[in-house]
Amino acid sequence: SGGGGGGGSGPSVVSPSLGVKGFCDSYTRYGQTLEPSIPVAQLFGAGTKFPEGFPKGEEQPHPGEQNAFRTTSEEKRALERMNEDLYSTLRQASEVHRQVRRWAQGWIKPGIKLIDMCERIENKNRELVHENGLQAGIGFPTGCSINHVAAHYTPNSGDETTLKEGDVMSIDFGTQIEGRIIDTAWTLCFQEQFMPLLEATREATDTGIRACGIDRPLNEVGEEIQETMESFEVTIDGTTYPVKSVRNLTGHSIGPYQIHAGKSVPIVKGGDATRMEEGEIYAVETFGSTGRGHVVEDMECSHYMKNFTAPHVPLRMPKSKQLLFHINKTFGTLAFCRRWLERPDGGSFAVNGAKAKQEKYLGALKNLCDVGIIQPYPPLCDRPGSYVSQYEHTIIMRPTCKEVLSRGDDY
Repeated sequence: SGGGGGGGSGPSVVSPSLGVKGFCDSYTRYGQTLEPSIPVAQLFGAGTKFPEGFPKGEEQPHPGEQNAFRTTSEEKRALERMNEDLYSTLRQASEVHRQVRRWAQGWIKPGIKLIDMCERIENKNRELVHENGLQAGIGFPTGCSINHVAAHYTPNSGDETTLKEGDVMSIDFGTQIEGRIIDTAWTLCFQEQFMPLLEATREATDTGIRACGIDRPLNEVGEEIQETMESFEVTIDGTTYPVKSVRNLTGHSIGPYQIHAGKSVPIVKGGDATRMEEGEIYAVETFGSTGRGHVVEDMECSHYMKNFTAPHVPLRMPKSKQLLFHINKTFGTLAFCRRWLERPDGGSFAVNGAKAKQEKYLGALKNLCDVGIIQPYPPLCDRPGSYVSQYEHTIIMRPTCKEVLSRGDDY
């Protein structure tokens, strides 16, 4: 449903899916075309209608009496002025993500082939971020995990899976500029009966974001998330299920070119009391399930990533050396998927041009995994027949406040 915004009438495209709010063409207020085609960098900054730069995320105070001084501290403000370039880079990546996902929310509907959906999202991401190899591009493959699959599923070539009217699908994709990754996700469905599951997860994520703060122990964040998540129940086809936090999935700190930078944000109580620190960036994500609330690796692997601290291993197979050389220059330590290796550009036109498709690479890829240079990330699944929902935002612990960088008018 939803029309195609008429002359100057303002945003009007309504998503055919449930799980997001607002209008799918809300980015047109920035001068973007209805199908976004202008790189986001050209819409903001000096000489544009928005000289103040890229839109800020949602600002929230750091919780706790001990942090009250931060909102007005001149010293903390001075620290922020020194970091303005970093914030601008993060906000640009966030705005790219918002525009790509808002556009996609307007056309994702039952019957679509997941592989086509992922390629459209990824190509639009490349276009709006002005893909430039490791300088700017996609942060990681487009996850489109359906029903009992919680994370790390994207179609490999030949996968003919289509989206069904009774599916619950989480879409998790990333944008990166200068290695600064924005990692944010939402869940969509087409039947009202699933909405309490989506709401539980969205509210749990928002609770987790509010709970985060400088010097806050991570286990306290997990406890608050679980309390919100597990206050919901959902009735599906006449059976009522408690919504459970998936106990072995977490949020994570993010570093330059490092999607998982060492700290975990639990979504259940009982974790360790490591504290959050000034300047850190976190992906706060929660997963609500009608199943066991525990995931295991299953199905064919599509996601891979070079080990951030990969040892230098002498490789015997020439094919492995060649593939590693390709991965190093195209993806570095960013995650990638098989589909990207099979593109004519091998994953980046800016880096490789049009003649870089990797042929018969699976043996070499397995070899790189076996020696510990590359880590495979197979899909993570709850029990078949269950449904898992995910919402996620990227936040930064600024000295004066926390900024929910990826917040949009959709979620």
